[in-house]
Amino acid sequence: MLRMGARAGLLVLSIFAGSAHAQTFETTTVIHPEIEWRVQNPFRFFVDPTDTEMHRNTFLSLSDEEHDEPVLSAERELSRQHQDGWASIILGRTCWDNKRNLHICPGGVDYINPKSHTIIAELKGIPDAAFVNCEWLTAPKGRNAPRGQALLRPCNEPVELEIPYPDGARITVEIGGREVAATDARVKDLFIVGMGDSFASGEGNPDLPVRFSRERSVNYGVGFGTDLVGYPARIGQWREIGDERFVQENARWLDQACHRSLYSHQLRAALQLSLEDPHRAVTFVGFACSGAEITSGLFLRYKGNEWVPNPPRLSQISAAAEAQCGRNRPRRVQVPEAYHMNGRVPELRGLELLKCDEEYARKIDLLMVSIGGNDVGFSRLVANAVLHDKSMLKWLGGWLGQIEEAAAAKDHLGTLWMRYAALARALRNILHIPPDESDRIILTAYPGLALLDDGAAVCPSGRAGMDVVKDFRLDERKVREGHVLAEQLNELMRKAAREHGWSFVESHRKKFLGRGICAGWSDVAFSMADDLRLPRKINGVWQPYNPADYRPYASRQRWFRTPNDAFMTGNFHVPATLMQKVLQMHTSWFQLVLASTYSGSFHPTAEGHAAMADAVVEKARAVLAKYDPDRRDPLMSFEDVRLNP
Repeated sequence: MLRMGARAGLLVLSIFAGSAHAQTFETTTVIHPEIEWRVQNPFRFFVDPTDTEMHRNTFLSLSDEEHDEPVLSAERELSRQHQDGWASIILGRTCWDNKRNLHICPGGVDYINPKSHTIIAELKGIPDAAFVNCEWLTAPKGRNAPRGQALLRPCNEPVELEIPYPDGARITVEIGGREVAATDARVKDLFIVGMGDSFASGEGNPDLPVRFSRERSVNYGVGFGTDLVGYPARIGQWREIGDERFVQENARWLDQACHRSLYSHQLRAALQLSLEDPHRAVTFVGFACSGAEITSGLFLRYKGNEWVPNPPRLSQISAAAEAQCGRNRPRRVQVPEAYHMNGRVPELRGLELLKCDEEYARKIDLLMVSIGGNDVGFSRLVANAVLHDKSMLKWLGGWLGQIEEAAAAKDHLGTLWMRYAALARALRNILHIPPDESDRIILTAYPGLALLDDGAAVCPSGRAGMDVVKDFRLDERKVREGHVLAEQLNELMRKAAREHGWSFVESHRKKFLGRGICAGWSDVAFSMADDLRLPRKINGVWQPYNPADYRPYASRQRWFRTPNDAFMTGNFHVPATLMQKVLQMHTSWFQLVLASTYSGSFHPTAEGHAAMADAVVEKARAVLAKYDPDRRDPLMSFEDVRLNP
């Protein structure tokens, strides 16, 4: 059990019956009163402490075996409790303003640089505590911090105390005017930054997924040589696909433009780290954006992959610098020569970034990044592997904007090496991460998309999980070519991390074996979650199941979203006015293509992100322990966090 600062020596105390307001002491019982305390809301990104408490209670309820994979185990438990996923009840109660693209908490609280933390404290070791009154006193350690008010409560009741940050306070408990216990309370608040691409944003896992009608079906018109009838239809009183009421039922995201969600492995890792130490809080800022590259995304402004009126204002590096400054103003700096690597990264010529002066910048404890896949054109390789008729969709913008063979994509690996070098310079010079602390930067590897259990074979050719659009068909040969490039990418990422002193996380890749894009059943399924088929209404009957019963966050064998899964989870459509005015199209079959691609197909499920988060947490524990001499070991024992007020 953690020693929370018990008062030195022994207290000899006896309490006997007397008047209701009198407490008398005699030397009959030897006790050791102790003060135990924990941060009330350790994951500060959640505005409501009960939301963090839900995750904390889930963590505490895990078995010893489940505790080895706490995020994945918690995700599975929470998915059983919440039909639409646990994030659906938290969305809108975070310190992220989706309209202003800023980390802002309601009520004017300083999110980046907190002045204090609320803690919950208890006095342990007092007999008959319910019949004794305790007076709680706090004496701030820092300068100019106000002394807390005295609180008188029955000794068996926990109390909420406001503790100054960062210096903390001395907490004492008195009974009948005599001090019985004391401890120093100082909260360790970690500043954790997340940035990167769709594998960091949580793409494929909207915080509020779409819901489908039990009776209604929809016709996507004539296209690809067949009538596209009998498709699942959204709930609601909409009349036409893409009309105002239809769009109102779109999936909802923490950040709509970037498809950034609470299921992101970066956020889940930061959340888990906040739960493992009762004296720790985490201030998390996330900027990952689906479709981002090192150049267009991290260095240069990138507007995301969904059309919204308020896309990101800044590049991710500039946004992180702005966040570091808190309520101070960053300055814009010109770095014309520093990052284009003698012309080898020409996109960065004439670069301008925001930078927070070091005296104002909050120190970054961990920076989690997932980047590189888009830089080598991996989405274009996927398109090449799943489109058996490229000419039909070659002109499609965004995800299917270009189709590329593995040989062409391989040429981008050398460019990526230079881009990583430019990124290393920026993280050191713009975000003030010291060179001798570069291991605070955690680069996460990409899991294999289509590997079978043995780690060598890949998914066979076919349309399993892809029958939503006729032109989708997996090609085993092209998948294998893509896998070879993915392994080369992983090796380059490992070498880049070693070159720049970053921490590299790849242990989760083994856990994805046998859980790739084709895992499940394409005929008779043992469970709805593992059925690879898309429900269709045929002759008035839904087959193989009613879409209203689909659960996007149910535990399943596959940890990647198929195009069918994407249609059933994100169901991305654009307003009809945008189709006509911007895309100059009037046919609804194009909406079907969008719904099965821009909704996050070929991206990890919430379980996949949880498995990635567990791997990141394991690495992060060791990094944090290295820089925290007071921490006993990288992972506190499970019993150490069982402080239940």
